Amino acid sequence: MSADTRRRDFEVNKLVKRLRRLVGQAIHDYRMIEPGDHVMVCLSGGKDSYTLLDILLLLQEKAPVRFELTAVNLDQRQPGFPEHVLPEYLAARGIPFRIESQDTYSVVKRVIPDGKTLCSLCSRLRRGILYRVASEIGATKIALGHHRDDILETLFLNMFYGGKLKAMPPKLISDDGRHVVIRPLAYCCERDIAAYAESRRFPIIPCHLCGSQPNLQRQAVKEMLRQWDKRFPGRIETLFRSLRNVVPSHLADPRLFDFANLRPSGVPFPGGDRAFDPEEFREPAFTEDDRDGESRMMSGASCRSTATLSLKPELQR
Repeated sequence: MSADTRRRDFEVNKLVKRLRRLVGQAIHDYRMIEPGDHVMVCLSGGKDSYTLLDILLLLQEKAPVRFELTAVNLDQRQPGFPEHVLPEYLAARGIPFRIESQDTYSVVKRVIPDGKTLCSLCSRLRRGILYRVASEIGATKIALGHHRDDILETLFLNMFYGGKLKAMPPKLISDDGRHVVIRPLAYCCERDIAAYAESRRFPIIPCHLCGSQPNLQRQAVKEMLRQWDKRFPGRIETLFRSLRNVVPSHLADPRLFDFANLRPSGVPFPGGDRAFDPEEFREPAFTEDDRDGESRMMSGASCRSTATLSLKPELQR
């Protein structure tokens, strides 16, 4: 075995351990999966959902908590969709699955004018169908493949275009009130997922419905965050940590903090503002353990540690 091969195997092994650890940590932090759960893994054929299913299968083998997994794919009847790929892949691996075929493609193309974003209607239709399937198969949790980068992109999309401080939560109740939706990849960065997908040689199926639309707002935000990460390593990790460290008294939403009835008490207030003191911010600092990707769950160099793995162009998007 050549030195290059050994080095690559070493990096892949590190990557697998890191993803497994981060997914396990997210599941633990938010109690995403509990004993006896039946988890419906939404499998689109993209790198994120393949990775989600693969890591959950690894955890299923080793975790003390016993739970079931069923992979579910919604075939939206897009022209040219290779409908044989997912059933053959899942059957070969012995994974329980269900393929739900619904022609949402024609509905979206008929209703949405040319040139307009298809995502919102497509998402609503897909969501309703998947909720129904979850009920039919007796799933107690619905697992989606959104990762850390998706969560941050959604945060900035809501701030820039929606005027809301809102992202994607790792765990939530579905809008019909009947299902618990989880995002076990919430702590994982997209670059790690892309590298893992390439190492596992998943049969990626591109989305020709929304994925073919250029210049979407999310793509603009994604590029902005990519440039930040390139210029200021560690900023993305710090941004994500901020979502877990919210101080309502230092925002401006009267629904989250009772500003109207705020009165001085004469007693020191730990969360009080030092209005005349300048803010002090430090650059993110990372240890060698961080750079090795084996320390804290949100290590600053977790994504950059996969730089030695070559990525196919379609997995870098």
